[in-house]
Amino acid sequence: MKLSRGIPDHHGISSRNLLDFFTEIEQRELEVNQFMLLRNGVVTAEFSRTPYRPDCPQLLYSLSKSVTSTAIGIACDEGLMELEAPVISFFPDKLPQRISANLAKMTVHHLLSMNAGHHDNIYAAVAREQDFVRAFLAQDVPHEPGSYYVYSTHSTYMLSAIMEQVAGQGMVDFLMPRLFEPLGIPRPSWETCPLGITAGGMGLSLSIESIAKFGQLLLNKGLYAGKRIVSQRYIELATMEQSDNRRLARADRVDSAQGYGYQFHLCRRRAYRGDGSFGQLCFVAPEQQIVIAATSAFENMTKLQRLLDLIYDYIIDRLDQGGVKRISIHSEDTLMLQRRLAAMAYPVPAFKPIPENIPNLVNRCYLINENPHGLQKIIFEWKDEQLELHMFYGDERDNVILFHFSKPLHGADVFPKDLSQERQEVVTYALWENARKLQLILFYIETPYVVTYTIAFHDNKIDFAFNINVSLDMLNYRVTGQFPQ
Repeated sequence: MKLSRGIPDHHGISSRNLLDFFTEIEQRELEVNQFMLLRNGVVTAEFSRTPYRPDCPQLLYSLSKSVTSTAIGIACDEGLMELEAPVISFFPDKLPQRISANLAKMTVHHLLSMNAGHHDNIYAAVAREQDFVRAFLAQDVPHEPGSYYVYSTHSTYMLSAIMEQVAGQGMVDFLMPRLFEPLGIPRPSWETCPLGITAGGMGLSLSIESIAKFGQLLLNKGLYAGKRIVSQRYIELATMEQSDNRRLARADRVDSAQGYGYQFHLCRRRAYRGDGSFGQLCFVAPEQQIVIAATSAFENMTKLQRLLDLIYDYIIDRLDQGGVKRISIHSEDTLMLQRRLAAMAYPVPAFKPIPENIPNLVNRCYLINENPHGLQKIIFEWKDEQLELHMFYGDERDNVILFHFSKPLHGADVFPKDLSQERQEVVTYALWENARKLQLILFYIETPYVVTYTIAFHDNKIDFAFNINVSLDMLNYRVTGQFPQ
């Protein structure tokens, strides 16, 4: 059940303005990998930059929180829980010896609105434990719940744990007949904690169209294709101010200082959004009947604000100027926009001919010196224009990755997502910068991660460099490797 497609000018959006919008994205070097714009429920512009594909699920990071919020709304609608229910009531066997007055006052509402009463981000203190629920409940709660906003991924985790407790099943199983199937979303993957509880605040993967469908559900106040998914009242509560986040305002992030709802950031002009690290986005503007879904690889969230600024400048502010235009699908502006969107691609280096006198890489093994990732050795195998890179870590990451020197190759590799190492799709490129320097590029296309290995060959040793475009905790490094004599 795909969303319907249409010409932007038929829905009050100028193709010329969109051309300017996408030009600005490129000129400002905003690394938007996928984009989908809906007006009145119709997709009016979309792209997936090569090698990303529309059908490939994307890791949402904290955009997962907005889906967890919707699950809580559904559970409340079904009478499984109440917003004012005390958090401690769900976990009598995991409470600390002493229950403080503030912990006792903490409710589902406070978890949803990110004002549970903690003073600082408790992520590290909870994540290092095996039992996240017990660790969360053991944290100091110095503020009265409802009085102090602090962003907390593990507050969302607790919502997931509560939902699974009252429903008697995992989050994905609960949501399949209630949310995902009605929206035509295939069964997604959602990472779990060490005890198998859905992460809630992170770890969900959805395709770009699935994100857009979720946004359309929100825009329709809980209705999708005429079916009630979640109550209008809950959506209204979730998307109105429940917490004042202006204390944390930064001058360069105006749309992160407009108030906070139930796992949604409020934006200017009564719009709102769910978002995640590196620029994952579901933006909803009810007054303009606009939904925008995007997946990105921004090194910081200031770039997300720049994208939001462009959305306001080129889309929101320019709607319906001169009225809806019934232009031909073959008009010059429409065709130019279609060509621009079809040509969106990641700026990978062009393939080059293989130089003469490259090193002999037939069954060539190098022992790698100590490094942050624990890479122990690599072995090269060379077959025609195809290179096999055998990488050995001594754990589940051991793998053979294939590269070609005239075309990209699709394979699989174990690489981090949010909570854990996951086997996922990788698209690889290879080129020789010169006869002694090899560059290997790996796109983990279910995430924003792009890894570049640069390998310089010197007689019986190599210089090996690992570089990742964006990361929460992975370090770039350089190390030497030795060919054993």
